[in-house]
Amino acid sequence: MNNDYIAIAKKTLEIEAQSLREAVEKIGDEITRTVEIILACRGKLVITGVGKSGLIGAKIAATFASTGTPSFFLHPTEALHGDLGMIGKEDVVLAISYSGESEELSSILPHIKRFNIPLIGMTRNGESTLGRYSDEVININVTQEACPLDIAPTSSTTLTLAMGDALAVCLMKARNFQKEDFASFHPGGALGRKLFVKVSDLMRTQNLPIVDENTPLKEAILTLSEGRLGTVMLTDSQGKLSGLLSDGDIRRALMHADFSLETPASVYATHNPFTINDATLLASDALVLIENKKIQLLVVTEPSGVIQGVLHLHTLVEAGIS
Repeated sequence: MNNDYIAIAKKTLEIEAQSLREAVEKIGDEITRTVEIILACRGKLVITGVGKSGLIGAKIAATFASTGTPSFFLHPTEALHGDLGMIGKEDVVLAISYSGESEELSSILPHIKRFNIPLIGMTRNGESTLGRYSDEVININVTQEACPLDIAPTSSTTLTLAMGDALAVCLMKARNFQKEDFASFHPGGALGRKLFVKVSDLMRTQNLPIVDENTPLKEAILTLSEGRLGTVMLTDSQGKLSGLLSDGDIRRALMHADFSLETPASVYATHNPFTINDATLLASDALVLIENKKIQLLVVTEPSGVIQGVLHLHTLVEAGIS
């Protein structure tokens, strides 16, 4: 069999994309009414469904929960066996069934409506059991599944997932949900690290390689080696930073005709190095400074010039700051 898999893949994507385009043309006021129902919810948005619809529902619930709409997924079978109590009177239920006739889902609908809990149905048939019980129906009908047998849920599940994303984005806009809000729900993610991790969280403050500026070069080199930063910090008589002595500075010093290990370290150091005096600066902003200044070590000082700590480029990279 000589299948053209590239052509098959492209055809699959085109069929699913066409389903989304058709859905765009059919969207109406039901979206506005659905968003208003969810916005008025004083509890949680409970999403339920079985089979492929349940899997899509679980993802939609996760999207809502991470974008400012408290939400969780409840399997209808589990609901029938005791978990129906997880649905509170102030909740809203979003039920997903392409046919609208899923037996397990249909079985819990009367119990949901008995408590006058708002029900939003996602189905292709507004006249189905789910459609009739629902206060609002979102049509997820597709002309064709991408499956070559036109049986396996493909286009329909893609549309359902996209419709869930559309609702989530509508709610984000309604709530003026910002990236700072998103990051607060994702403290371990890249955005969370970018928006919340400060220089003070990452900078090294203990066992810093610091010597007096008049220390002989040979002693400064020992401190540099023990410090494992590739740099030793020099301070003046008042304990303020006066310079940095790096591996590169020492290599360049070796080229001097009058080079001596007894020479004060300050002779070969870089004076007036770039520093910051605000440890509350975001680590991501500190990375920008490091890259712009083309340095590897950023010294953090008190406003007086006394050394607080240091932040190395490698530390930022290891922490996933970008």
